[in-house]
Formats: sequence, structure tokens, C-alpha cells
Amino acid sequence: MQIVGVKFKSVGEIIEFNANNHEIKKDMAVICETENGLMFGIAEADSREENTSGEYQKVVRIATDGDKRKLEDIHKKEQEALMKTKQLAKKHGLEMKVIDAEYTFDMNKLTFSFTAEGRVDFRDLLKSLAGEFKTRIELKQIGARDETKILGGYGPCGRQLCCANHLRDFGKVSIKMAKDQGLSLNPTGINGMCNRLLCCLQYEENDYAQVLQKMPKLNSKVKTPDGEGVCTFNNVLKEQVSVKFINEDGGYTIKDYSLGEIKFEKRNDEPKQQDQNQ
Repeated sequence: MQIVGVKFKSVGEIIEFNANNHEIKKDMAVICETENGLMFGIAEADSREENTSGEYQKVVRIATDGDKRKLEDIHKKEQEALMKTKQLAKKHGLEMKVIDAEYTFDMNKLTFSFTAEGRVDFRDLLKSLAGEFKTRIELKQIGARDETKILGGYGPCGRQLCCANHLRDFGKVSIKMAKDQGLSLNPTGINGMCNRLLCCLQYEENDYAQVLQKMPKLNSKVKTPDGEGVCTFNNVLKEQVSVKFINEDGGYTIKDYSLGEIKFEKRNDEPKQQDQNQ
């Protein structure tokens, strides 16, 4: 069976379909059969042969110029539907923020994504929307990360947000990652536009965790050429340790050493993922 991976959003999930005897190349536009109706998508790679007996929904056809023009009209209708729905939500007095509207390609279903602080009783709104658009309606509550992915923007690094540019799935991010990387735990420094932990904290975490395994624990005793002291800071990038010595007058001195210059009890703890903030 010929299988092809298709995405329906520029940075959306890649779903596999039966190519249905169509010779499909990477970046080719296709019309696919889904559980919600027909959808317009883009092939993520060339179709490939797979020895499988699994059930796959099918590619109906390779998209035509007419299909592409229809898609442009659908996008215009989605924007009109979005504006109308925002007005109706306000009219019904609902505490919700409507973010996105998406039609299936056959326009048999219209899905609205929204955010809200808590649960929203949108039954009356749903009736109004069904009467307004004369199609199946779905209202889907999403989280802060998904909202930011849809709206897009630029991060503190000056680049396009990772979630809007290339991240298809949100990985697990934790406060421990920020600690491992020696970052200030001030929310303004480690949170993104979604007010959740920065997705990019996960990119180098494995490297930091591996180096930290070779370094002493904070506040543990270490032996140096200048005597015994206490580890106060690990510079992971330089593989350097800051050691505090207590002076005879009660004050203290801090001095930096490379890993090769000191001796300490090796760690036996494994890197852990905790405080997940997705």
C-alpha cells in the first residue's frame, strides 16, 4: 500500500493516508477523506510503499487549481465566521475569547477554537451558530499554548515563535530545566508569550543534564588544591565550579575551579522530569 503523510496546517500534526493509487510528491496539495469531511492538505513527503494491513483513510484526489481557488474563498468565509461568532458570544454574555474558525473543505463542518478561564455553557451560542451558518458546528476550548500557536508572534529572542514556526507537538517543559541551565526563575525570563514555560528550555536540556552529572551537587563539599570548600555554583558551559571557603575572620572567599582540579563525591541521581508545565 502507498502511504503519504499529510498536514492540514502549516505547523500541524502529520497524519498518514492511503495514497489511493495517486503518485504524490512532497509539497503536493491533496484532498483527503477524514472523519470530519473532506480536507485540503499538503503532502509532507513523497508517498511510500508500506507493507501494512492497517486501516487508513484515503487521499481522494490531487488538488486542482479550482480546489486552490475554492480554498481561498473558504479562508475568507472563515474570517467572516470568526468575526460573526465573536459578536454572538458577546451578545450571549459569554466570558470566552474566540480565536479561530475552520471549515472542512466540503464546508460540512465549522470548528471554532476558543479560550476561557473556566467551563463555558455555550449551548445557546451553539444554537445561534447552527442557525447562522447552516452546517455542523463544533466549539473547542483550547489552552494558552494552543492559542499562541494559532495567533503567532515573536519571542524574546527576536525570532518567530517556535510553536508557530516548527513545533508540531508541545514537549514536556519543567522548572528543573531552567534550574539546570542556571536561569533566573523570574517568570518574565523563563515564560513565553503564552505565559507558560518557554518551549526552547527543552532543546539543550539533555546536554545540560549530562554535564551536570559530572559536576558536584550544590552545597556539597569538594576538595580543591586550596583545601576543602563548598560548591556554590556550577557553570555548565565552561564546566567550571565555584567553591566557597570560610575565612578565619568569619568571612568567606569564592574561587572558580575546572572539573579536573577538584575532587568530590560523584552523583548517583538520574536526571528527572518534574513540575511539568505544558
